[in-house]
Amino acid sequence: MSALQGMSVLLTGGASGLGRAILTRFLEEGANVTVLDRAADKLKEAEADYAPALQVVPGDVRSPADNSVAVASAVATFGGLDVFIGNAGLWDFGKELTDFDPDGLSRAFDELFAVNVKGYLLGARAARCALRATGGCMIFTLSNASFFPAGGGALYTASKHAGVGLVRQLAYELAPKIRVNGVAVGGMPGDLRGPGAPEMADRSLADIPVQRYLQDHTALGVAVEPEDYVGPYVFLASRGDSRTVTGSVFDVSSVGIPQRS
Repeated sequence: MSALQGMSVLLTGGASGLGRAILTRFLEEGANVTVLDRAADKLKEAEADYAPALQVVPGDVRSPADNSVAVASAVATFGGLDVFIGNAGLWDFGKELTDFDPDGLSRAFDELFAVNVKGYLLGARAARCALRATGGCMIFTLSNASFFPAGGGALYTASKHAGVGLVRQLAYELAPKIRVNGVAVGGMPGDLRGPGAPEMADRSLADIPVQRYLQDHTALGVAVEPEDYVGPYVFLASRGDSRTVTGSVFDVSSVGIPQRS
């Protein structure tokens, strides 16, 4: 039997990039998945590929109402909720503090933290009762920037450090019924975008040669694909494999160990 057979999973930011890789793997492992994402066109494509094991909810993780609708849809369609994965995020393209004027910094902070931190909090709050009923779990996508500098700029790095605190605090608050963990991924090709601040609104991670950097500057020299990071999510979602794991962040990025000279 597949590791996640029959489980109901709610995934934010599942229409592209790492989220789409998580979606595909979880469906392969037998889960039923509800995806909350702003990209309506990409949601329609995914739904056409994977229904009826997939249902989509167009919406914004910054909206309490949209998070509540997504949880209610997962419960109504798939009979409950076993896993909440907070994955939607924004990047800051490594912009340093002095790269912003004061107004631009304020606007970028508000938008990036609203998605990367508040979106996780709102999703967790919306999902908590349904997860408590099933003895389920939460998994948050974090980053090598949760532990090291230069995985982003000041805003992104601060938001991902906040994510570590969120994992630890919610693991404490929601025990013993709900396990809460994180996966700290590294760079990968994808469509991760920045906030609607100057010089970032129309950029995506696809504009940067991430794979070449990872090959040249990390210990394993791997040209990473999003699928390479998905295994830990399956492990953390599986009750049989991770029953004793909570308050942990698995750093799977490899960037903390430089390539040998």
